[in-house]
Amino acid sequence: MPKMKTKSSAKKRFRVTSSGKVKVKQAKMRHMQMNKPKSMKRKAKGTTTLAEPDARKVLGFYLPYSRKKKKNSIEKEAAKSGGTE
Repeated sequence: MPKMKTKSSAKKRFRVTSSGKVKVKQAKMRHMQMNKPKSMKRKAKGTTTLAEPDARKVLGFYLPYSRKKKKNSIEKEAAKSGGTE
């Protein structure tokens, strides 16, 4: 079976944290800054994490190799192989 491809646009927009959450840059900071209140610009600085349903879609469709394995599925695989490593 061929390898799945990661979407190039998703590589540039999203990062996956060590806990498996999807980190994304805040919106509304690209243009027309003079028309936006200072408080809005202050809140839109930096990064945030995506909501769980959106993160699931991003990881499933666009970043297939960034998904974390579930802990109990790893334990099941270890039990099948017959050893604890």
